[in-house]
Amino acid sequence: MDSNKLKLTAGAAAVLAALTGAYTLGHANAPASPAPASQGAVPTTTSQPLAATAAALPDMSSIVARNSPSVVNISVSGTRKAGSRGPRSPQFEDDESIPDFLRRFGAPQNRGDAPARGLGSGFIVSPDGTILTNAHVVDGAEEVIVKLSDKREFKAKVLGLDTASDVAVLKIDAKDLPAVRIGSASNTRVGEWVLAIGSPFGFESSASAGIVSAFSRSLPDGSYVPFIQTDVAVNPGNSGGPLFNMAGEVIGINSQIYSRSGGYQGLSFAIPIEVAMNVERQIVTHGKVQRGRLGVGIQEVNQSLADSFGLKKPAGALVGSVEKDSPAAKAGLEPGDVILSINGKEIASSNELPAIVSSMKPGERAKLQVWRKGETRPFDVEVGKFGDEQLASNDATDAGKGRLGVAVRPLTPEEQRRSDVSSGVVVQNVTGAAAKAGIKPGDIVVAVNGEAISSTEQLRDLINKAGKRIAVLVDRGNARIFIPVELG
Repeated sequence: MDSNKLKLTAGAAAVLAALTGAYTLGHANAPASPAPASQGAVPTTTSQPLAATAAALPDMSSIVARNSPSVVNISVSGTRKAGSRGPRSPQFEDDESIPDFLRRFGAPQNRGDAPARGLGSGFIVSPDGTILTNAHVVDGAEEVIVKLSDKREFKAKVLGLDTASDVAVLKIDAKDLPAVRIGSASNTRVGEWVLAIGSPFGFESSASAGIVSAFSRSLPDGSYVPFIQTDVAVNPGNSGGPLFNMAGEVIGINSQIYSRSGGYQGLSFAIPIEVAMNVERQIVTHGKVQRGRLGVGIQEVNQSLADSFGLKKPAGALVGSVEKDSPAAKAGLEPGDVILSINGKEIASSNELPAIVSSMKPGERAKLQVWRKGETRPFDVEVGKFGDEQLASNDATDAGKGRLGVAVRPLTPEEQRRSDVSSGVVVQNVTGAAAKAGIKPGDIVVAVNGEAISSTEQLRDLINKAGKRIAVLVDRGNARIFIPVELG
């Protein structure tokens, strides 16, 4: 039976059920009881629940019509190296390593040492051509093409991308573009309707709707982002697209799905727009992203731990470790402390703390209320610098501008844990001397001529001052090798 016939049949059955008085909201498939032979005309009141239900459902057509021109299709191209490591870019590679079937969702891709292509979505945030999308959509891409709703295409420049938040900022050479209206995720409530517009599987300007399921979800990918959970149907190609509230304002960027199959299964996650716009402002204004840090390892407080520490309820962030010489160490924090609040905001769950601290500027004061040995104590911490995140360097030509011929970015905390490397930079693109010597994308540059590498700036300075030959120590596949490079 074809789908149209199925739809008609289902619709006819619903009408029949309503007319016979057997239709009950939430039980549309229940069998209808036969009407008594003496039954007369059907009372008109039996159709009122259906009418009321239809009236309660939001009409999103105006939101789609108004905002579709602001949503763009993003296509990327590059080369995926077999066996490469480093940050997994799902537009080029399946995220098989992500636990519990949590996936960032780009489009299907090729495998092996071959040209790879992928698709994603994005949205215009300023009329001069500034666009937001996911970092994983464009990470490692050699070329990024933005297609507008009027079918015009532009080669985009990656102004910068922040792997920690999974936000990227693109720029195209265009004017008077229709920009979205920015809303607030914090003003949205669980149960409210939301709408996604994007290009699932390449089907441009597709809309899907659902409700907000939860806020401040912590996901097992090392991210500090307090995700918005929804039941909006999003699929490969939706990644980087906007999530709208019923006022037609963007409240998030669709980023990840929870799936066993790779497709939508009822759980999707969006980056709050406040997080994304903070990244956008820093990249556009300063060319880099900075976020605060305390220098503590934390864990959730469950009922057993709360009982053990004498807390009235399981809340706060339990300090498991304190980094040496970190802001937390200098302020006197110790393992076993429970951070109850920061700057007057209570910490209900441990995953709330990283998001708050990271949004602070280095040098700001953080006033903590800490539970220690049965009493609450105040602590004043000067927030430190988390580190500069990845800047724009996704054009293939950028890799060849330096003497070494690499485009690199800092390690993320998750990469540090996964590779057991405390410092270094990740190679993204390779040309010139580095390519000739055998350095590959995904290599972690640990040291140059015996000097440990801690930042992209340090690497650049060392290369500029180096002679004609250098020895580069890289971490590759959990093994360390020296690679001699002739700079010329």
